[in-house]
Amino acid sequence: MTTPFHHEPGSPTGPVPPPQCPAHGMGTGPGGLRRLYGPEAEADPAGLYEKLRAEHGTVAPVLMHGDVPAWLVLGHSENLHMTRTPSQFSRDSRRWRALQEGTVASDHPLAPVFTWQPVCSFAEGAEHERLRGAVTDSMARIDTRGVRRHINRYSNRLVNDFCREGRAELVSQFAERLPMMVMCAIIGMPEEYNDRLVQAARDMTRGSETAVASNAYVIGALDRLVRRRREAPAEDFATWLVEHPAGLTDKEVSEHLRVVLIVAYETTTNLIANVLRMVLTDPRFRARLSGGHMTVPEAVEQTLWDEPPFTSILGRWAVGDTELGGQQIKAGDALIVGIAPANTDPVVRPDLTASMEGNRAHMAFSSGPHECPGQDIGRAIADVGVDALLMRLPDLELSVDESKLSWTGNFVSRHLVDLPASFAPSPQQEIDAEPLPAVSRSRSQADWEVSSPAAPRRGPAAVPAAARTAEPYAAPGEGAVIPAQRSGPTKIWRAVVRWWNGH
Repeated sequence: MTTPFHHEPGSPTGPVPPPQCPAHGMGTGPGGLRRLYGPEAEADPAGLYEKLRAEHGTVAPVLMHGDVPAWLVLGHSENLHMTRTPSQFSRDSRRWRALQEGTVASDHPLAPVFTWQPVCSFAEGAEHERLRGAVTDSMARIDTRGVRRHINRYSNRLVNDFCREGRAELVSQFAERLPMMVMCAIIGMPEEYNDRLVQAARDMTRGSETAVASNAYVIGALDRLVRRRREAPAEDFATWLVEHPAGLTDKEVSEHLRVVLIVAYETTTNLIANVLRMVLTDPRFRARLSGGHMTVPEAVEQTLWDEPPFTSILGRWAVGDTELGGQQIKAGDALIVGIAPANTDPVVRPDLTASMEGNRAHMAFSSGPHECPGQDIGRAIADVGVDALLMRLPDLELSVDESKLSWTGNFVSRHLVDLPASFAPSPQQEIDAEPLPAVSRSRSQADWEVSSPAAPRRGPAAVPAAARTAEPYAAPGEGAVIPAQRSGPTKIWRAVVRWWNGH
């Protein structure tokens, strides 16, 4: 079989410019292949996907950092086939021919993403079932109501930090902080939450020069947690992994905690930022949301189509010579799950302006046996967090022109740099004792569902805008308008509201 990669690992390519050289900023590399990194790719990833689709169809040859060749899968059905057929496309990165030949170094900027670890996301078959079972069983023990109370409480704590100022930078002061606060509580390491952990979590997937060091910092914190839980079990996710009948080693527990922490954090941070950007910049989006025609969970789902938290994932390697999307794939080739391009595939989405309400066929959380197991936690953090923020500050407005917004990142994810907003200053909200532990041994994952398709939608006349929610556990926040149709003493209702929100 033939390959379009003229720049094969191990083949002569001529002088290679150093990473700082301006040549690395060019959009094309050896063999005329388009780069997925650099200023051009980061400035307009959607435009790059469309160029690749026009040139190569649903599967395109591309270059990653260091001009390492890979296949970017652009088509929706091709991505589904790849992610659902592990017998052809494995998650075991040790199959990568470039690694076997030594042309990809261990200190490659994307090493934290592709380096094989003893975790379910790199395993197949019986080993995948053992490790994945430990993760999903432990997640099933999480008390969804308790977690949602944590989310609401932490959201209001963050809003308290800037509500009196009349202005805030919603990425660094809210979107980047809330997911880490919640995940540290779920995992069992709230005392480890600090700015350094937030920065390390953001840095380790960006392909930066400090990504390896950031990864080491996170692993160090998790190793300490695992040692503590071996000696002193608690009611948290780390303990459940340590005690699971699958018999995970300390290394396996630590690595799975890293995967859960980083993936949940990264996706949710980007998701919250993207939802808030849509609210502040798209008048139609905001009108539907504030007018009762769209719930916050529906807004989150629409954003998962339009601005998925991960744009793509390096993570499939060809088991043998095969064909995909008309391209000849060789054994050991690397393939990239094209999440963002799959979501805009004209075959499944000919009109990108059409509402995708009620449609969860997007690729935002991948698919197949390695589909993200913690996606419902991420949805819950975004749903409750955004709802709590808008409830406290309903008059949020973007304080700069939309054209001033900028993004950074690489082909794995695209980060909104900042989202400055203004609002009428408001008083801080009292936050009482810690909520009940976010733990349960009996709840099912179905409890994460935040809305019911069959539930009647109430218009703005029936439910005040500040009190709207599509989630049975998320009662109106402190200061919300009390529904007029509600009977009983006002004081009792306010007490119920405060208890429900974890205050």
